Amino acid sequence: MAQRPVNLLVGPESDGMRLDAFLAAAPDMPSRSACARLVEDGAVTINETPATSKSEKVLLGDRIRALVDEPEPVGGPLAPNPYIPLDIRFEDDHLIVLSKQAGLVCHPSPGHVDDTLANALVAHCGYAHLGMLQGEERPGIVHRLDMETSGLMVAAKDDATQKALQDLIRLRVLDRRYVTLVHGPIAHDEGTIETGIARSTRDRIRMAVSDAPGAREAITTFRVLERFEAGPRDDGYTLIECHLYTGRTHQIRVHLRHVGHPLVGDPLYGRGDLRQNLGLARQFLHSWRIRFDHPATGETVELADTLPDDLRDVLESLSERSMGRTSAGEGICPLLTSGGRGAHHGE
Repeated sequence: MAQRPVNLLVGPESDGMRLDAFLAAAPDMPSRSACARLVEDGAVTINETPATSKSEKVLLGDRIRALVDEPEPVGGPLAPNPYIPLDIRFEDDHLIVLSKQAGLVCHPSPGHVDDTLANALVAHCGYAHLGMLQGEERPGIVHRLDMETSGLMVAAKDDATQKALQDLIRLRVLDRRYVTLVHGPIAHDEGTIETGIARSTRDRIRMAVSDAPGAREAITTFRVLERFEAGPRDDGYTLIECHLYTGRTHQIRVHLRHVGHPLVGDPLYGRGDLRQNLGLARQFLHSWRIRFDHPATGETVELADTLPDDLRDVLESLSERSMGRTSAGEGICPLLTSGGRGAHHGE
């Protein structure tokens, strides 16, 4: 494998820094853990003397030299697209947690060849640094969000991490929470929807609740956050948080339609009367919180994501019609509209 030398001079702003932190802060250098491995491998010198410890302090005027591996370029069928913005909330050597914008397709499909999240991940990481268990056209993809669904999702940088994260989903311990606004009043503060889901026999684009032998189990729990009274043209709305225990295609959208409360703005499963969609051009569905134990470090990764402007504007337009928040809503709603981001990762 080819190597490139990196020569650095310690300036006043870096005096007293740990060696691994100093290296990682330099342009075009790998992560801090990778820089620590460079020290351990004898690839770093300080004033032409081999560095012996990643925690060694660098001093003003020190000349640092590192030999960094340059991996051979690895190609694939997807064209990298560096022009798609990635809103990354957490990243290390193993995985990325990002907030996907509405309108972005996760991987290539008819009509979307080089404008997908997968193309953006290839541009950001390169094929050599993405999990390939889903195939070369779905690099890094662990789970997906519908094109017009926004919010948090995870991508994997290697096969082992990708498999571990998919196992967490199968074991139902990767905690994914969504917020949605649905038509009509939901009387109970919480509930569970458990059905089979299969592709519709009438419309191959749609999914449907089914008890056919090929239907896959789907479980969604929900709790009410806030209710809004009926207006002249509608029967009111309910803001709820949904917890996915399974990850079937269109699961939340299908389940809520099944119980008579389709998502506001949903073009596929919603109500045909556009006047009841409160000006939305897409379904009101946002992946707002994710929590899991990091497969490599064991640390808990927990992040929260505020609502994008279009969904926040809808709630603001309904504010005078609020019938009050539930206890769950009192805790969650301020986090959805605060304008900031929540993030935590630790033991």
